Amino acid sequence: MGLTSSLRFHRRNNKTFLRIFMILVLSCIPGRTNLCSNPSLNTLSSLDSLDLEGYITFHDVHNASKDFGNRYHLPPLAILHPKSVSDISTVMRHIVRSTSNLTVAARGHGHSLQGQALAHQGVVINMESLRSHDIKIYKGKQPYVDVSGGELWINILRETLKYGLSPKSWTDYLHLTVGGTLSNAGISGQAFKHGPQINNVYQLEIVTGKGEVVTCSEKRNSELFQSVLGGLGQFGIITRARISLGPAPLMVKWIRALYSDFSAFSRDQEHLISKENAFDYVEGFVIINRTDILNNWRSSFTPNDSTEANQFKSDGKTLYCLEVVKYFNSKEANSMNQETEKVLSELSYIPSTLFSSEVPYIEFLDRVHIAEIKLRAKGLWEVPHPWLNLLIPKSSISDFATKVFNSIVTSNHNGPILIYPVNQSKWNKHTSLITPNEDIFYLVAFLPSAIPKPSGANDLEYLLRQNQRVLSFCAEANLDVKQYLPLYETQKEWRSHFGNRWETFAKRKYKYDPLAILAPGQRVFQRVSSQASVPLVTASARQLRE
Repeated sequence: MGLTSSLRFHRRNNKTFLRIFMILVLSCIPGRTNLCSNPSLNTLSSLDSLDLEGYITFHDVHNASKDFGNRYHLPPLAILHPKSVSDISTVMRHIVRSTSNLTVAARGHGHSLQGQALAHQGVVINMESLRSHDIKIYKGKQPYVDVSGGELWINILRETLKYGLSPKSWTDYLHLTVGGTLSNAGISGQAFKHGPQINNVYQLEIVTGKGEVVTCSEKRNSELFQSVLGGLGQFGIITRARISLGPAPLMVKWIRALYSDFSAFSRDQEHLISKENAFDYVEGFVIINRTDILNNWRSSFTPNDSTEANQFKSDGKTLYCLEVVKYFNSKEANSMNQETEKVLSELSYIPSTLFSSEVPYIEFLDRVHIAEIKLRAKGLWEVPHPWLNLLIPKSSISDFATKVFNSIVTSNHNGPILIYPVNQSKWNKHTSLITPNEDIFYLVAFLPSAIPKPSGANDLEYLLRQNQRVLSFCAEANLDVKQYLPLYETQKEWRSHFGNRWETFAKRKYKYDPLAILAPGQRVFQRVSSQASVPLVTASARQLRE
């Protein structure tokens, strides 16, 4: 269909005609995405003509061109704002049948770090449009909440608390979508006790790469269920999830204490995650080359009884901060304090550095959002975030700490360094998530921000080089480190990441998304031509070998 005949076709609907006409005009203005040459007008008009409950936009794609990492800027062709699961299935089926070779990325709150939620010249699905605020809560022996994949965890928390219930496992930041965290893992200080968020899901509704809508669980379509959890968006789009709930406390006892010796710090962390009823949350962070002790980025609290702690100076030494929490209700305060004191007496922290505070449960869980508000007010939230998240086996953590914290990373003035252990036994080994093969492994997260300087420069290149030095050391020392929220440039690197589970991952990809339409920003597989319907198996097999 030529330009003239296509425009004549769309005159039947003036609104659609004007929209297509404006797309053509805007796309030919210098500095705009060049849609005049790629893709064709046929692609635009075919997408625009789909019968949807929601709608597709072509001209306002700026927000879907970047993510929280703010390092990649890749504009999509279109954004789907679905109002139903059927909308997503319709678009997926249309792309499968078409000859456009479009890709599709499901975008939640856009908190990916390296363009994983982007689809350059493809279709981005705005998953938050799918939210119907239809949060269904079921009480009983095994309570759960049934929610949209585009729902934010903070909204789920607020709603479940009305019933005295709460999800068991969290991320440190709650303004993320359910589908986004379940496509990765969802890890925080509760993971040693309850596993990550992907271990606390009963059922999922998925739209596969073939456009099929499938309900799955451990007993129903179990292969798809296991594949999607931690599957980096490669097998399907999570449109609904049934999440396990437990009793919610009203308050938390929030404690921090400092260590100058890493061995004592890690030994105490491992001791705490081995005890049945010690604490409900165990994390920690590293303080490098600081003359003060407070890490304000993660919402430090004002201690109730810490005159000595406020006066403590590190003298530039590397320190390690243990951060723990005990949940309780008002009637349990006395017994909780006794239990807490007993457990603390077993630890080897510097006695004068104990911080303690009591805050509402929701205030603790949503603590990072408080920091976000402050950073946004200063214009420091939407800056590049060259984060690096690693899963490190217990047997390697001492060597890692010695080299990285004492030599490679010389400061954490522009962002925290988190470090805490988890129990492998609490994690489901059948999901797509890859972890070190040891009973205990550590999450180490470098979370810097490349803050602009008055000169206009920032520390981005320096921080990226630092990340690479950390990764190079891990590889050279054979520490068996796995990246969390991984992203690699070559399939050889992806094969190495998955190890002996690569073939299973690749076969499942071909089964549920044979044209490799989904999650192009992960750069695991290359899009297969829609026209290759007969030699598809051959093309896919070649793709997996390369």
